[in-house]
Amino acid sequence: MTIAQRNAREILLEKDAEYQQLASEHSKYEAELERLSKSAYLNSEALLEETKLKKLKLRVKDRMEQIALRHARGSNGQ
Repeated sequence: MTIAQRNAREILLEKDAEYQQLASEHSKYEAELERLSKSAYLNSEALLEETKLKKLKLRVKDRMEQIALRHARGSNGQ
């Protein structure tokens, strides 16, 4: 991650409520995935949960990227 990307992320975390919410969700999904990964064996239910969490986490990350892109375009126009 470049310095500009890091700064943009910090700004969004400070000022954009939707981005803050998404970052919180992303962290929650990451923590759940870490918890699952500590299991020596995952049953079929846990495997389904892992897949679901990965998809949710990716969806949240994609939305965060959309917001960051929108913010970058807006900043360039100012």
